[in-house]
Amino acid sequence: MSLLHLSVLLAVAAVVSTESQLLPGSCSFESDSCGYRSDPSHAAWTINEEGRFITADSSVGEKEKYVLISPELDLHEWSCVRIVYQITGSGFLELHLRPEGENFDYMLWTTKKPSDSWLIASVDLRNMTGAYQLLFEGKPSRGMGNSVAIFEIHIIPGYCVECNFEEHHLCGYSNQWNPNVNWYVGGSLARDPQSNLPDDHTMNNERGHYMYVDSVYAKRFQEVAKLVSPMTTTPMMGCLSFYYQRDQAIGNFFSVFTKDQLGHYEEIWRPDVYATPRWKLVQVDIKAPHPLEVVFEVAFNSARGGYVAVDDISFSPEFCHTETEPAFDPSIANCDFEESLCQYYQEETGGSVWNRVSVKPNVYRIGDHTTGTGSFLLANTRFTSRPGYVGRLFGPTLPGNYKYCLRFYYALHGFVKIDNALALYIYDENKVAQEKIWTVSERSRDVWTEVEVTYTKPMPTKVAFVSICRNFWDCGLLSLDDISVTLGDCRVATGPLKPPPGHCNFETGDCGYTQKSKSKKGHWLRLRGQTPTSYTGPKGDHTLGVGYFMYIEASHMLAGQSARLMSTELRGSSGPQCLIFFYHMYGSGTGTLRVLLHKGGREQSLWMRQGEQSVSWMKATVDYECYTRHWIIFEAVRGSSIRSDIAVDDIMFKKGPCKDPGDSIPYSGFSENFNEIEY
Repeated sequence: MSLLHLSVLLAVAAVVSTESQLLPGSCSFESDSCGYRSDPSHAAWTINEEGRFITADSSVGEKEKYVLISPELDLHEWSCVRIVYQITGSGFLELHLRPEGENFDYMLWTTKKPSDSWLIASVDLRNMTGAYQLLFEGKPSRGMGNSVAIFEIHIIPGYCVECNFEEHHLCGYSNQWNPNVNWYVGGSLARDPQSNLPDDHTMNNERGHYMYVDSVYAKRFQEVAKLVSPMTTTPMMGCLSFYYQRDQAIGNFFSVFTKDQLGHYEEIWRPDVYATPRWKLVQVDIKAPHPLEVVFEVAFNSARGGYVAVDDISFSPEFCHTETEPAFDPSIANCDFEESLCQYYQEETGGSVWNRVSVKPNVYRIGDHTTGTGSFLLANTRFTSRPGYVGRLFGPTLPGNYKYCLRFYYALHGFVKIDNALALYIYDENKVAQEKIWTVSERSRDVWTEVEVTYTKPMPTKVAFVSICRNFWDCGLLSLDDISVTLGDCRVATGPLKPPPGHCNFETGDCGYTQKSKSKKGHWLRLRGQTPTSYTGPKGDHTLGVGYFMYIEASHMLAGQSARLMSTELRGSSGPQCLIFFYHMYGSGTGTLRVLLHKGGREQSLWMRQGEQSVSWMKATVDYECYTRHWIIFEAVRGSSIRSDIAVDDIMFKKGPCKDPGDSIPYSGFSENFNEIEY
């Protein structure tokens, strides 16, 4: 897809001043930086001598990145950041959000696309409750001729998908280039007096602008022109409105689609009339729980197919049709089973197959997935009220016509055959099974394994977890925990483009964590599956059950040797922070795991565990405060024997203090040894 070049747009569209709409944080770099400043710990951005843009040039220094920080912003309403930028040669440009009082930044947008002309990007900023700053991070590649430049930063009220096409950059809308049919800017006094194209809708005169596509150059059957909105960058639900005109409709086809990051199209509207001699308002409900684009598509049969024009695209967070299902929170179907069964229930006949339990982990029974010491659902299939039973666990009813992503964790123990151990069905409101959407596989046993299932149905439905036991000898223990439901496809990311500094589940790498190799030191290793030494280490990771984690292999170390895993640099903040991670310390010779705060050449102990703790992954939460840049270090010390593997996984930070009702053990600070494990 090629963007409409800014130089072309300047020639064909008049610039209409929107200074009155610009919000704080906007800057055109005419004479100064509008309160933007370069982070002194990195290379400095330079304002061009003639003004009009700010640049990061690779000739200034090697291996340097450039960080431009906005003044503090306090914008509570939804707004749109539009960036006009250019990457010459090679490099990248990123936009980050820095909330006040947090220890890290969220990436909102990134690009590494070089261009010979200025490009435009649009990023939605959802309504915020507190102050924040925007950070533009540029890094040109090493070598002469590589640079990153920002021409303009505009922050305007509203949504990025909105546009009246009066500004020269057309709000970041782009045309998917076709040799014969394309969307063009319509209007202006310079148009052909013989043209039958309309006046613009915004100003209701010939001075305004709109977008149109004409069939005059169409040569082949069904030639298609696509006008594509910027990709949404945060969930949106509400009413999409626009005006259109359509001439000689017998020769063209007009539709509006949404397109997600996976390239999936979904038609949301098509006209019900052939021709509209006047501007006609369209209102269509849109549900965008994940990033997507809005695509206006026109196809022609011949050169006499007429034209289609579009203007004044807007969005409202209120649905435009009363019959539309109101927005709802799918988290009503979430449950970690720490306090209750939430809105899950089982069939009343046949006794209780599913029971909420909390167990002390041992070699036969793992603890819960949430914290390692909490509660989960257990179906003890060998001791049910009758042989040949079917146990169904139902969730709450969810409305139809939504795409759902269902995630949960399960674990199996003792099953001879697992064909019927666990399956997932969709039931309608009358408890009639509609479809079997998942069944258990042989990929793991005795470890919590994550499942992701995407489904959609036109009618209200509920999920049912079904377990069948044919006879006493085939069946065993079935565990279920941490059920969550979100809107959208499981494969489409809904969070930040990449995790903030320090966050890591080790699935795709080490996330910038480093370790120094010295004599008498061990190493943290990234592993998938079970550790090599028996009776120590986890059987699988905490994130997926079949993914990766970091651990020390005790058989490669001597007693008392240590390994250190250091985070990337954390900038510090004015308020308390909360470090959350999962650790695994199982084995008769297990040593010590410490969390250290490194700053200014000094180290401070924040947390420690010593000795064998559990056969399960355990959750740790650590409160700390640090106002300056610092690093977090995970130090593992090998114990007395080779059965001393120590592992960590799913490291994350959040604004503190740590307040997690699921934590049944206060993990912050030091504790006594906890070596008792049932066998």
